[in-house]
Amino acid sequence: MGRKETFSTLSELKKNDKVVWIHAASLGEFEQARPIIENIKTQYDTYKIVVTFFSPSGYEIRKNYNLADVVCYLPLDSKVNAKKFIDIVHPTLAIFVKYEFWPNLLHELKRKEIPTILISGILREKQVFFKWYGGFMRNALKAFDHFFVQNIVSEKLLNSIDFKNVTVAGDTRFDRVSEILQQDNTLDFINEFKNNQYTVVAGSTWKEDEELLVNYINNEASEEEKFIIAPHKMNQKEIDELRKLILKKTILYSNRKEVNLKEYQVFILDTIGVLTKIYSVADVAYVGGGLKTGLHNILEPATFGVPVVIGNHFDKFKEAVDLVGLKGCISIGNQHQFSSIFTRLKSDEIYRKLTGEINATYIQEHLGATKKIMNYLKLKLKL
Repeated sequence: MGRKETFSTLSELKKNDKVVWIHAASLGEFEQARPIIENIKTQYDTYKIVVTFFSPSGYEIRKNYNLADVVCYLPLDSKVNAKKFIDIVHPTLAIFVKYEFWPNLLHELKRKEIPTILISGILREKQVFFKWYGGFMRNALKAFDHFFVQNIVSEKLLNSIDFKNVTVAGDTRFDRVSEILQQDNTLDFINEFKNNQYTVVAGSTWKEDEELLVNYINNEASEEEKFIIAPHKMNQKEIDELRKLILKKTILYSNRKEVNLKEYQVFILDTIGVLTKIYSVADVAYVGGGLKTGLHNILEPATFGVPVVIGNHFDKFKEAVDLVGLKGCISIGNQHQFSSIFTRLKSDEIYRKLTGEINATYIQEHLGATKKIMNYLKLKLKL
């Protein structure tokens, strides 16, 4: 389904439905919204949940999310679309995630006096709100009844343009990834492949990540070292090319039932939806995107208490900046650095364990954003 089908999909909503609308740009923002969605469904089950995405990468993976009554694309932000969308959804409450600000939709929400909040918000001085010419966008922010932001910097920036309705609540993703520890993360085929051996899990990798990884596997990895690779793009041609580059015995997820997995050293995931669970078996994790395209989620492997290695472009990701500073996450920028840290992590078990513990502790120390937000919804909005 594309953006053109949004309004027909929403037509299943009835006029007397009580609706909470949550908008997430993509998959990462959805994960931030997820603890709030789950709590609303548990505590206020008479409400219907509408989840909208801007990005196909979020929509395609979560279009069948079972706690949402409707999942669809956000229509383009024109005045006509905004009015039509809000009329059909008629939300009791609107929730935006992180840094999604659509002025026409926000104007319509304010015009209709619909309570609107931002969760896990993060703001930067370079954004248009804080420029002399940003009056139109600053005005759009008046639609928000409350801003729940991740850090004090965001609070101070909002205060600087006269928004005082701000709470530093933290990032709801910490609550989400902590919950992962409580679920059953067992995957029989992964346990069979791992076979109790030292295992590196490389998640959401791009070509530039894979070049370093393949070079290490081919030239420096020992026979006792296993690798699970989850490419970010599910392009079969590119996955087949990756497999051909690896000189060690390699198997694809799609062929897993045809072989004895214990005999293989490299496992490539040509599927989606299982990476989070697979991080649970990692001795070390590499998270892709940080060399060039944009760092992916490091909190999922961190919550399992394993060391995390990333590329050297991570300054826009607070958790990465924090964890690199704490030395639970290691940043690399070239093949030598990559090979050196993976060699050390493999050979030095004490260093590996202490590094991983830093990550697990960091997660536990940052829990609680969801509770703060839900307390506000309960007291202020009386859902």
